[in-house]
Amino acid sequence: MTAVSSTIPTHGNYHNYHGYRYHHPGGHDSRLALLPRGLFANARVLDVGCNEAQSWGARRVVGVDIDDTLVRMAWRRRRTLWSHQAPLSSAGTSRPNSKRERAPVPASPPVADYFPASCQHMFGPLPIPAADTLDFDISENTFPHNISFRRADWVNESIPEDDGGYNVIVAFSVSKWIHLNGGDAGLSRFFERVYATLVSGGTFVLEAQPRESYIKARKLHPTLQENAQTSQMRPEDFEATLCSIGFKPGQRLGEPGEGRFRRPVDLYVKR
Repeated sequence: MTAVSSTIPTHGNYHNYHGYRYHHPGGHDSRLALLPRGLFANARVLDVGCNEAQSWGARRVVGVDIDDTLVRMAWRRRRTLWSHQAPLSSAGTSRPNSKRERAPVPASPPVADYFPASCQHMFGPLPIPAADTLDFDISENTFPHNISFRRADWVNESIPEDDGGYNVIVAFSVSKWIHLNGGDAGLSRFFERVYATLVSGGTFVLEAQPRESYIKARKLHPTLQENAQTSQMRPEDFEATLCSIGFKPGQRLGEPGEGRFRRPVDLYVKR
């Protein structure tokens, strides 16, 4: 087997990926803006690739990635977002005299960019308190407690959160890497895993990279080169494959981004 440097992103695990797409810690993802309003409300969400979000309104978001370094970066980014967010008690919630008289947190989400980036640079990130230590109501369904991350090869192995099923599964910019590493069989297995772990009526959000982008990636590793040459599935075939599994025909939400990051985002619903 050919030795490959651990720095080569054979799974698309570019460690400065967020630097490519965003210019500040609270950078807004234009792909999320395309999604139907309320899609994540009180939902259990699996994010394949750790593209974590702060204010989806989800009950639980689990980010999974094959690269442990990216998972650790996602945990740090979670704390960075928390450090920029307005204090939960700053929106008019008064602190009670006793923890037994816990005051409710306002329904509207706190301001995401309340503190300037210079605060964290000067004083470091803020610690995240445990939910049960605060003097006002906050649950595990409130940011940042509703977001967690796991390292796993999710295409080929389950994680504990799979047992409860998901309302939404998001796969932004990962289909190419699953395809190049696992070939047609690996990508089909991924789609089948998505279908199996979604609840009935659940939603699969897919941003597929174009076939022409495979050319550069396949030069990184002999396995990627072989799969790029022998794979028969094309991104334009993905909808037919997903429908054959049991999804309804896809809905094209748009093509956000610029340059090489301008890619279609499609939404599929499990029958």
